[in-house]
Order: sequence, then structure tokens, then C-alpha cells
Amino acid sequence: MRFFFRTRQFKIILAIFLIVTITSLTFGIVAHRMSPFSDAAGVVSAPFKNAYNAVANGIKDIYTAYKNGNDLMIRNSEQEKEINELRKKVADYENTKNQNEFYSKYLEIKEKNNDFKFAPATLISRDKSDKFKSFVINKGSISGISLHDPVITDAGLVGYITEVGTTTSKVTTILSPNVSLGALDSRTSDSGVITGDYGLAEKGQCRLINISRTSGVALGDYIITSGEGVFPDGLMVGSISNIGTNPVNSSIYADIKPLVDFSDIRNVMVITSFEGQGDIIKKGD
Repeated sequence: MRFFFRTRQFKIILAIFLIVTITSLTFGIVAHRMSPFSDAAGVVSAPFKNAYNAVANGIKDIYTAYKNGNDLMIRNSEQEKEINELRKKVADYENTKNQNEFYSKYLEIKEKNNDFKFAPATLISRDKSDKFKSFVINKGSISGISLHDPVITDAGLVGYITEVGTTTSKVTTILSPNVSLGALDSRTSDSGVITGDYGLAEKGQCRLINISRTSGVALGDYIITSGEGVFPDGLMVGSISNIGTNPVNSSIYADIKPLVDFSDIRNVMVITSFEGQGDIIKKGD
């Protein structure tokens, strides 16, 4: 409202209004004192009175329009505030819904493994130059995370913690050739060691090596952790996509397609404690 009274438009209208008012009053006084000329004065002053009324009504209309516009702006601002509040409520609802879905997916794992203690975490950064898909999560020692803690999603095994900070940690995936873990065929119970491979990592796969030549592993069999080292037993790893023979010792190996899509990880669960938790198995130990 204050802005309107400072505009050039208002100043012009005000000037016209004052001129018309003064002129009208002048003719009114003249007409009153000079009665012989009252009719003539009335005739002369009539246009000015009409102009006065027109200007006055114009100012009133402009003021009303401006006030209505200002009221509309206020209402729009209030509506926009309400819309933003509704959007926030929807976002909060969606976030709560996603969290509930996230936790519910781990309920079955928890029910089967009462000894597991979980710490939920979210991926916050990834080294794009690392073909083995390592990443950093938003939880660290302050949240109970420790070195070598296993990391999973609802689909299966991801990897384990290799660096721990106060509020963040680094996760190395099972695609890495630096770490091996005991695993077995869920159908035949034939055991081996899962290890990463540079060539397979590009396809998002790893390899189960040192399988006995007399084993009955087959394509499509599911591989799970055997409970050795830092990983508890029974965690889903993936399925066999290829079987071959090692030319050096004639042992069998099987290429594994993990159930986890490492390029699409957002939320994970860190297993901070489980019964029989051991030390990491490294190549060459």
C-alpha cells in the first residue's frame, strides 16, 4: 500500500484532484456571492464538478483495486505457505513410509537371526574410479560401527567395513580381489572361497574358487556365506552363472552373479554384532 502512494501515477491523480477541487470551490463561492450570475456560474462550474466526481471516483476505484490486489497477494502468499506445508508433510510421510519399508525388509532376517545387531546406514559418496564399487556410508564409530563389520541389503551380502571414522565408514564390496570369504552351495553344501576378479568386476560378478572336483555344483545354484571369518553363515551372496576348471590344480571354480546391484545401492544394514563373529579372511593368510 505504501508503494502505491509513492508512485508517479498517484501524484498525477492527486494534482488533478486538487486542481478540480480548488476550481470547483472557487466557482461555488463566486456563485454564492454573485447571485445574479449564479446560473451562469453553475453552468460553468458543472463540468468541473463532474470532473471532480469522476476523479474522486477514479481514485476510489484505483484504491479499491489496489487494496483488492494487495489482499489477493496476501491470500496467495498464505496459500503458498499452506501448499509448502502440505508438501513438507507429504515428503515427511514418504520418508517415513520408505523407512518403514526399509526396516520391514530386514525383519525376516532378524527373526531368523536373533543374535544379529543392526545399524542402518545410507550411502553418501562413491569413488567412481573404483571398479569394485566401494562406497562411504553416513555411520561411524559413534553409531557402533567397527572395522570388518559385515554390510548387507535386503537382497544379500554387499561387503564389509574397511575404514571407520567417527561419523562415516568405507565399505569394500565382495567384488574386490583383496578380500576372500568362505561360502558354500546352498543345494549341495560344496564349499569354496569367494574372491574378487578384475575382469568379473566389470560385469558386477565375483568368483567362488577351490571347489572340489567331485562337487555337484550346477548353474543357477545359490551361494551363501559359510560362517567363516567376519561374515555370519547363511547370508545370500548370489547364483552361479558359469562353471570352469582351474588348469593349475584341476579344482572347479564358479562365477557368481550377486543378488545385490552394486550400482544401485542407497541404504544398507551394517551387522555390528553376531554370534561367532571372527576375524577377516585375507588372501595369503
